[in-house]
Amino acid sequence: MAALSSVRWLTRALVAAPTSGAWRGLGTSAVSHSVSRSQRPGREGGGRFPVDMVPGDGVGPELMHAVKEVFKAASVPVEFQEHYLSEVQNMASEEKLEQVLSSMKENKVALIGKIHTPMEYKGDLASYDMRLRRKLDLFANVVHVKSLSGYKTRHNNLDLVIIREQTEGEYSSLEHESAKGVIECLKIITRTKSQRIAKFAFDYATKKGRNKVTAVHKANIMKLGDGLFLQCCEEIAELYPKIKFDTMIIDNCCMQLVQNPYQFDVLVMPNLYGNIIDNLAAGLVGGAGVVPGESYSAEYAVFEMGARHPFAQAVGRNIANPTAMLLSASNMLRHLNLEYHSNMIADAVKKVIKVGKVRTRDMGGYSTTTDFIQSVIGHLHPYGG
Repeated sequence: MAALSSVRWLTRALVAAPTSGAWRGLGTSAVSHSVSRSQRPGREGGGRFPVDMVPGDGVGPELMHAVKEVFKAASVPVEFQEHYLSEVQNMASEEKLEQVLSSMKENKVALIGKIHTPMEYKGDLASYDMRLRRKLDLFANVVHVKSLSGYKTRHNNLDLVIIREQTEGEYSSLEHESAKGVIECLKIITRTKSQRIAKFAFDYATKKGRNKVTAVHKANIMKLGDGLFLQCCEEIAELYPKIKFDTMIIDNCCMQLVQNPYQFDVLVMPNLYGNIIDNLAAGLVGGAGVVPGESYSAEYAVFEMGARHPFAQAVGRNIANPTAMLLSASNMLRHLNLEYHSNMIADAVKKVIKVGKVRTRDMGGYSTTTDFIQSVIGHLHPYGG
């Protein structure tokens, strides 16, 4: 009973939110988030933007090194403030988490690697990565899955966006043993957060000139939980008559993505489904090494890889593909209104892939991470030149 009471208390804490903040969050969108840039801290001395960098685990530090090298070569006016947070390297603690949060709340923008979550239970169900996202209320994860010119896959010319609610659902960290040998894992779906992510998806589609939003669910089985999510999406869809809206069950969505991904434009879904679909879709265009991602709250923006993998087996071997992290960093620069540098770096990365002479092993080549970085630097040219 004590365990169950604890879970109930955690559930109430998870779903509770200040009324004004919740509604303000509901209005958060790709549009309003951009407008709020004027509220971010200005440049530091010397005209540089402060940005937090959390390398994370696996090849994260190597990928961040690639970003720093390219930024240096492109004279990008960004000052990285590095923080090391890792559960597997014993570099995680409440004090360290609070330091990272404090810095991110001040700077508003961050570039992060994968903070690996061990499977072993050590007394806390919520990982540091999950706690970081919750404390910053990074409710919207956006992964733009787009084919890279010059790199052929089974499906070419793909261009779709996956929007994932990532503060509740199956990742609520509410588990308990109700009887010996019986574990209950609670999935939390709330009206407020379902409406918020649905509105974010439709605002994103409107801002980016996209035509359709597909809500992905399993309401045929989880009639109340996913049923509420689906109902909220349908209600929000009525406010956007110019955007086509349809729905699809998660298992069918996986099959359809493999068979005919061209039918999709923007997909919105709860937490676990988004994690699965992010990885599936990344595989369609080349894998985790080539797809960028980003996460938003009403105040903060975090840029990261679209499919989050530490790639631990590649650590120290100089074989990791920095494409996804470089493209994420380029998107971060665009968010900071550094369009010139953003375009220059994105163009250089895409030119290297299009030419095809320098490719890492995951893309069928034999080039090293260093080779790729140097090639990108060699393709840096004044944008438009």
